[in-house]
Amino acid sequence: MAGIEPVKRYRRELAEEEPEVTRTEEADDYEEYIPIKKRRLLEAEQRLSRLGKVAGPLAPAEQAAFLENACDAGGTSDAGPPQARVKESLLISTAKARKGQPEESEAEKRLKEEAEILRAITQRTALKSVKELAKGVTYTQRMATGWKPPLAIRRMSEEEAQELEAKNIRRPTPIQMQGLPTILSGRDMIGVAFTGSGKTLVFALPLIMLALQEELRMPLIKDEGPLGMIICPSRELARQTHEVITGYTQSLHKAGYPDLKTLLCIGGIDMKQQTDTMRSGVHMVSATPGRLKDMLGKKRLNLDICKYLCLDEADRMVDMGFEEDIREIMSYFKGQRQTLMFSATMPMKIKAFAESALVDPVTVNVGRAGAANLDVIQEVEYVKQEAKLVYLLECLQKTAPPVLIFAEKTKDVDDIHEYLLVKGVEAVAVHGGKDQEERTASIDAFKAGQKDVLVATDVASKGLDFPDIQHVINFDMPDEIENYVHRIGRTGRCGKTGIATTFINKNQSESILLDLKHLLKEAKQRIPPVLHALHDPLEELEAAATASGTKGCAFCGGLGHRMADCPKLASQTRQEARGKKDYFGAGGFGGEM
Repeated sequence: MAGIEPVKRYRRELAEEEPEVTRTEEADDYEEYIPIKKRRLLEAEQRLSRLGKVAGPLAPAEQAAFLENACDAGGTSDAGPPQARVKESLLISTAKARKGQPEESEAEKRLKEEAEILRAITQRTALKSVKELAKGVTYTQRMATGWKPPLAIRRMSEEEAQELEAKNIRRPTPIQMQGLPTILSGRDMIGVAFTGSGKTLVFALPLIMLALQEELRMPLIKDEGPLGMIICPSRELARQTHEVITGYTQSLHKAGYPDLKTLLCIGGIDMKQQTDTMRSGVHMVSATPGRLKDMLGKKRLNLDICKYLCLDEADRMVDMGFEEDIREIMSYFKGQRQTLMFSATMPMKIKAFAESALVDPVTVNVGRAGAANLDVIQEVEYVKQEAKLVYLLECLQKTAPPVLIFAEKTKDVDDIHEYLLVKGVEAVAVHGGKDQEERTASIDAFKAGQKDVLVATDVASKGLDFPDIQHVINFDMPDEIENYVHRIGRTGRCGKTGIATTFINKNQSESILLDLKHLLKEAKQRIPPVLHALHDPLEELEAAATASGTKGCAFCGGLGHRMADCPKLASQTRQEARGKKDYFGAGGFGGEM
């Protein structure tokens, strides 16, 4: 064999003789990949073989029939290969689910998108106390009051009952007829009714009755109380509520009933004076969140026996950033309380969120939440910015005084006030930049008829009662349609009619003007040509929105846009991203107004 040269072999020849062994094939646990189609056929063959229905592999025609049936129907019978039960892939299931379904329209897609946005907004921490959230405390049963009218009231004659006419109350309003029995039965309640409909009496009267009943059973002692309280977003509204309650308690005291003590708990008042009132025991409290939280934290006030809580203008308090303050205040309650929420504008996002704080609540709706008072004649006029002050004097001639003028910014309020004084008009001004004493004096002078005109920001638009006002002038259109509804609601109260004149120009956004246009249309008011000319993108969504039961924006209540295009939602999102919140609606940041 020596001298014989070995035959040279090439890689190609070696490959043809013996396949190359890979590392994967050398592994003991290697399993050959079998396509899903082949796996299904093997499973069917094994199943049928066990059942004795077929021996050996399926014929090609049977394989084709089996695969077609598996993709279309999934197989539910064991009668033969086409009906064999197999697992369905996710892609096939999705394709089958979509098969035969009509394609969604653009309007339906937008409505689904809005539902997702609303769901994300309402999935917030419940409006309960921190202690209840931490311990998982949940109340399922309403509070039992056992209340019934005192015997003396039940025996009262018709003539004696009509003495309420001194307060110009001759017949209950719809919100009073539905709300009073609900509250007196102990139920939690969300009350929504237009401005000037008498909501204050609905929650004030049951509180007075509760305090009177408890005082007759067991009089309060030193440092005890309150039995119930009403929280308001502004000092002026809290003070007005306090005056309403005090008026009724004084009348009861004159009639021989026990003296019910009330406390006004707001900023701008000496805390020592409030503490002195509390020392002898107090039955009812009207408060703003900031001062109330301060007094509770300093233990100058306690809620040990308090079981009645009302949030007036509840949606505005949440919008103004008082949500955490209210949650902290609720932590001072020692047990279950009856909770009430009232407002003229209660968008769906606030209503859904508010229900988290209530137990089996009753919702009383008088008209659409956010609708304008139909007793107000709304007039909208296009006025250039530089001509507003001059035209304002002409508008003041429409009706006799008193007249209320609203402006968006504090600087505009001061400019209007100064201009009117120069022109010889008896006017006063109110805004968040003035101290409490000056604000109180201005409103008192205006209510007493000593001044003809009150110029104010939105601090005077929430809930304040000016029964004799015939005319409200919006020097500029507010940025939110909710503020517009509250502003014009200062007139046309208690069944009277009033006029609201609003100046608009190119400075207003098209979104707020569309909201105004739809609000005028809903109230059957005259729509000026400048609003008629606006392009309305909601026309294409009107049919779909009506079918779904939604109308306008669920976030702010505006009728001229949908929630996906809501400027208020976009503004709040930007502010939350910056870690700030505009509480005043005019570029200022602060707490209690």
